[in-house]
Amino acid sequence: MRIFKVKAFARWAKKERITDKELKMAAAEMQDGLIDANLGSGVYKKRIAASGRGKSGGARTIVAFKTDSHTFFLFGFLKNEQDNIDKKELKALKEFANTLFQLREGQIEQLIKNGNLSEVK
Repeated sequence: MRIFKVKAFARWAKKERITDKELKMAAAEMQDGLIDANLGSGVYKKRIAASGRGKSGGARTIVAFKTDSHTFFLFGFLKNEQDNIDKKELKALKEFANTLFQLREGQIEQLIKNGNLSEVK
């Protein structure tokens, strides 16, 4: 399973000091069935501890995830800054996830080369 961050998420994660190690742990937890909310169409909400705040007071991430497939971190927000995503945002994220799930390896590599995706190492 390869794990990716979309460009906007990578920028947000860097600002909030969320490391690739934390993202890898979150993806591993999801692979083990530890998911906070199934939003449908392969889109999930997953809590991540953000810079010493712990999971419950930390960050919320929206992730495109399918077991034994690629994982894409799409969107993130802090609990104290935003309660949740709205229906319009969710619809757009589901459409985006569907597009990402259909990418071939060569297309993924091109998106990485262009800076639109980065792989979690």
